[in-house]
Amino acid sequence: MFAGGLRYEHQQCNRIAAGMGASLLLLAAVGLIIPAFFHFTAADRGVAIERELSLTISFVLFAIYVASMLFTLKTHRYLFAGEAHNASDLGEQPWTRGASITVLTVATCLVALMSEMLVGALEPASHQLGLTQVFIGVILVAVVGNAAEDSTAVMVAVKNKMDLAYGIAVGSSLQIALLVAPLLVFASYLFGTPLDLIFTPFEVAAVTIAVLSMALVAMDGESNWIEGVMLVGVYLMLAIAFFFLPV
Repeated sequence: MFAGGLRYEHQQCNRIAAGMGASLLLLAAVGLIIPAFFHFTAADRGVAIERELSLTISFVLFAIYVASMLFTLKTHRYLFAGEAHNASDLGEQPWTRGASITVLTVATCLVALMSEMLVGALEPASHQLGLTQVFIGVILVAVVGNAAEDSTAVMVAVKNKMDLAYGIAVGSSLQIALLVAPLLVFASYLFGTPLDLIFTPFEVAAVTIAVLSMALVAMDGESNWIEGVMLVGVYLMLAIAFFFLPV
């Protein structure tokens, strides 16, 4: 929003897509809030019950993700169709499906490899710089891991393609919250070390603040550079708080 707003005074995106993305993020936040509230209000039920609760909620989140994909890509695809562009009008040569899949696969593998190398290099660096594991995981690893999505979202926003920019930014977050997190919980049972969805109160508050800020700014389907500044400001304040958060 900030980068696009510097070039265009006023930008618009699909309000239906923006509203649904905000609603799904709010739902994902609820899925993270409920286990935390249960832990702090009914901890006497035991760890086994908390893990069962997290597993059940993971199934719900995963089912909602599948349903949202069916809604946006199949039953109500027409609601999310952006403005059609002719490739020749944009001076671009469209890729074939095979080439697109190949490039996407190679890029995904390289990003995964670089992320793995980064995590290994950050551990000794964190001790020297005095950074906490929480700050590294929430801020540094997340920034590098999402570098491709972030840079692409900025580039398409500068080209005034806010539907695509919004879809990249929100879609990435939805995939983590509704797909990756549940799959990690499922996979943890295969390795005999069950994970849960219980986060600390500050982590839950940070997720809620971020989602509400995004929803308030984006649901009207319009944006400008000052709204981008607001969202960046929220992120910086949360990053500063995580930096000072005790281990």
